[in-house]
Amino acid sequence: MTTRAAYDEIADWYEHEFLGPGDSIGVDASLRALLDPGRGPCLEVCCGTGVHARTVRELGYTPVGVDLSAGMLRYATGRLPVARADACRLPVATGSVPVVLSMMAHTDLPDYPAVLAEIARVLAPGGVFVHVGVHPCFCGGFADRSDPDAVVVRRGYLDGRWTTESWTDRGVRDKVGAVHYPLPVLLNAVHDAGLRVRRFVESGGEVPTVLSFRATGAG
Repeated sequence: MTTRAAYDEIADWYEHEFLGPGDSIGVDASLRALLDPGRGPCLEVCCGTGVHARTVRELGYTPVGVDLSAGMLRYATGRLPVARADACRLPVATGSVPVVLSMMAHTDLPDYPAVLAEIARVLAPGGVFVHVGVHPCFCGGFADRSDPDAVVVRRGYLDGRWTTESWTDRGVRDKVGAVHYPLPVLLNAVHDAGLRVRRFVESGGEVPTVLSFRATGAG
């Protein structure tokens, strides 16, 4: 379950086929709803191909990205300054970054609680963390979303396991797999990292596909 190798293999597909025009599930809209305009560096953990850098700049920040996949970073380098690094060991000084983002990345990470602790470490006192991710209640190997009017949630929500099971062959999970974090596990990890949640946003339809939140660090 090595995210680096898997995403290296699909980087071209991800850039040219998976990322379509528009904002069909509200990822960009959620980021804009949760991150107020400001100044200073904004670190995106697991930045992938760097597609969110434009929005970050429009909000007034200077985007910087970190990712483990060299294949994804080939595309990101044209969009923002990047470093290849493990999200559990960020090459960033403690308390130095006013804003950190995690954009549709947490299900790629075998130990997201450890990543959250690292995010809390690098956040400046009172800094802002924005998480935009797959909705843990309605998306996962346990959910069949082939009929948007009747999403079927089967057994498996509480398993918290890695899987390639997917209702579609046009997504990421069937190609590289994904880790499922039930909602209490996700929110408890945020709390245990010392981050305080301030606001939530759901997007992606009447049965949402995305759950996002803004949190602040200590201080």
